[in-house]
Amino acid sequence: MKLLLSLAFSLILICSAQLASAQSSKAIKSMDAATLSSFAPTGTLRVGINLGNPILASEDPTTKVLSGVTIDISQEIGKRISRPVKLVPFKTAGTTVEAVKTGDIDMVFVAIDPVRGADINYTPAYIQIEGAYMVKANSPIKSNDEVDMLGNEIIVGKGSAYDLFLTREIKKATLFRAVSSQAVVDDFMAGQGNVAAGVKQQLESDAQRYSGLRMLPGRFMAINQAIGVPKARPQYEATTAYLSEVIAQLKQSGFIADSMKLHNIQGAKVAD
Repeated sequence: MKLLLSLAFSLILICSAQLASAQSSKAIKSMDAATLSSFAPTGTLRVGINLGNPILASEDPTTKVLSGVTIDISQEIGKRISRPVKLVPFKTAGTTVEAVKTGDIDMVFVAIDPVRGADINYTPAYIQIEGAYMVKANSPIKSNDEVDMLGNEIIVGKGSAYDLFLTREIKKATLFRAVSSQAVVDDFMAGQGNVAAGVKQQLESDAQRYSGLRMLPGRFMAINQAIGVPKARPQYEATTAYLSEVIAQLKQSGFIADSMKLHNIQGAKVAD
């Protein structure tokens, strides 16, 4: 009897997983020919992948194979529109955005920001992550409220969502910019600034190479990550509407949550 119950329970789990997969793959509606031509004009969906944020994607140092939530979503969208997907990796969010402006890629995964919004149209957010500060262990700074003070120097990755946000919000402290988010902690330890800013998980990971560092409690901003498409395309609004419906379904079906679990993503949540 116990064996039968165990087999029955396993069958239920399998059926549930298959149902969730079917729901996540089910097309809400087909993309019309004009919108599809605008979205993927070369016949291949070219997707910009930002490697500057480890929550979104990573690259195997040996094989160069890309993996992560954004890769899973990209492949799912490719299946839905029946187009092959070409993943184009970039080291920073800034260079990814520049590739949108030049038309070299068709879709990106970036933080929603009004500055980028001049050239990029966004879907609703699919993931929310946190921006945080790091200081030296002996720093007198104890809280986020103490950062924007005269004499403080904040180092941040050039062109990142944190750079754009802090450029608007910081009034008294001075901003310095590393060439990338990955270079922030190294520059900080080399003597640049007295506060490091970035993705909480990126800072924590990079800090493992050093000692004598501590994170300030809490966050200084919440970053909503979304899909973006170039406004220069003739059907960008229709493309965004389609992708917005896809994102809503992937969140509701558990696709994104499952992808985050698969890639062991910590410190982020599926966006509301």
